[in-house]
Amino acid sequence: MPLPRGGRLLGADAGKYQLPPVNGAAEAFIEIDKRLAAMDAQAVDMEVLSINPFWYDRDRDLAGKIVKIQNEKLAELCASKPDRFAAFASLTLQAPDLAVQELETAVRKQGLKGAAIGGVVDGVEFSDPRFHPVWAKAEELGVPLFIHPQGVPELSKRLSGNGWLGNTIGNPLETTIALSHLIFEGTLDRFPGLKIIAAHGGGYLPSYADRSDHPCLVGPKGCSPEVKLQKAPTEYLKQIYFDSLIFTPEAIRHLAAQVGAGQIVLGSDYPYPWQLAPVDHIFACSTLSDDDKANILGRTAARLLGVAA
Repeated sequence: MPLPRGGRLLGADAGKYQLPPVNGAAEAFIEIDKRLAAMDAQAVDMEVLSINPFWYDRDRDLAGKIVKIQNEKLAELCASKPDRFAAFASLTLQAPDLAVQELETAVRKQGLKGAAIGGVVDGVEFSDPRFHPVWAKAEELGVPLFIHPQGVPELSKRLSGNGWLGNTIGNPLETTIALSHLIFEGTLDRFPGLKIIAAHGGGYLPSYADRSDHPCLVGPKGCSPEVKLQKAPTEYLKQIYFDSLIFTPEAIRHLAAQVGAGQIVLGSDYPYPWQLAPVDHIFACSTLSDDDKANILGRTAARLLGVAA
């Protein structure tokens, strides 16, 4: 089975390093020894594996079969290398009742550490009440849900052209939209113990979060009087976790200033070469204390996932 996309990094040591040669991403997907060698070269102790959802538009039975195989194989792989790999389950979110069962099985029986989800399900936002049973189950189990975006296909025409804008802009935008709906529709009030990890630093939301505190004052007609948030929209960012795949010490400084260093975990998108030295910008961020850096490099994720730091 190909190793899944989207490894999240739990632990790292300081130091410079050089990656072993990889023939594209394919070898790191398929050959565990090559992936372990790359992890060692990056000073990564453990990866949390996840699979980007490609099955939300499949019918219930087929999607259920896909997810069953994936979760079984992820659990099998992690059991073979428990000191190097953990994993997030896949879920059939288009069938929330089935997703609840899958999450229960994944956590209680298969040893998986939560679930990886996209940013929307066939055009339906996560704030829709149909997904409430899934969020309730995750809250009950005390496990995180990792949001990894798939882009915004509705903007495909505008995002065409040079620069791979569908990913460069579209992926962070989808995360921004997903988180904003969870905040503004009151979902995070309904499930205050829900643990969400947002990929790529949470998209654009932390970079322009303060604007979210003003729309219902400036344009109240665009806000529902039936939704009465318990706190300012920016305050909800302090109950969301964000990965560190934002490239520079300055970006990390700003994210920590907005959400708190204790809400950041290390991320890489490995084996895709977005960030082949995923710990460097953490060590180089002069505004972080040594304790902050240790938390970002592993302690926070270890606590979230219930694994040894």
